[in-house]
Amino acid sequence: MNSAIEPIFYIAVLIFSVVIHEVSHGFAALALGDRTAKYAGRLTLNPIPHLDLFGSILLPALLVFTQSPILIGWAKPVPYNPYNLRNQRWGPAWVGAAGPLANISLALVFGLALRFLPSTLGIISGSFLLNFMSIASSIVFTNLMLAVFNLVPIPPLDGSKVLFSVLPYQWRGVEAFLEQYGFMILLLFIFFFSRLLLPIVLILFRIIIGTFPF
Repeated sequence: MNSAIEPIFYIAVLIFSVVIHEVSHGFAALALGDRTAKYAGRLTLNPIPHLDLFGSILLPALLVFTQSPILIGWAKPVPYNPYNLRNQRWGPAWVGAAGPLANISLALVFGLALRFLPSTLGIISGSFLLNFMSIASSIVFTNLMLAVFNLVPIPPLDGSKVLFSVLPYQWRGVEAFLEQYGFMILLLFIFFFSRLLLPIVLILFRIIIGTFPF
């Protein structure tokens, strides 16, 4: 792939992945009884309604152009009303988990294709296979990184929704603290500790593909 267009390509893969992530939240909420995302026009694969200036464009561009080993970002959260969900206890956790599960599903689809298709496409030109492997590898790695990153239990990430669903009532002070200071804690995590996620992503990548991405 032309090195001049690689940064744009990686950001495009990330935007595609975060849009799938957010739409999955909306469809999960809809399946559980809440139509807020539908009425807000967010059950669409059109990226424009989902893009967040910082999380979808500026942060990914900064990470790509500084050659960071990780590529993370987010879109505008899909709105939903937890009080409309049929299951008040576990509904928010299912809605929260839907995004990472969608990313893992994408990683599995492209990862298994990357693992098994090249051996059956021997008659295809080498350049086609190389481009396919490069694109699929980027999609797998990006989606695994998004899934692992979003499962970190810091608001507003999806892992916090799962955490709050399992916290006993007497620990609700933890939830209040994280809700109040979550974004500040998240920024500190991104810039100082997010590299700790890389080994987890690499292990998952190797399990799916059978080799490391680099």
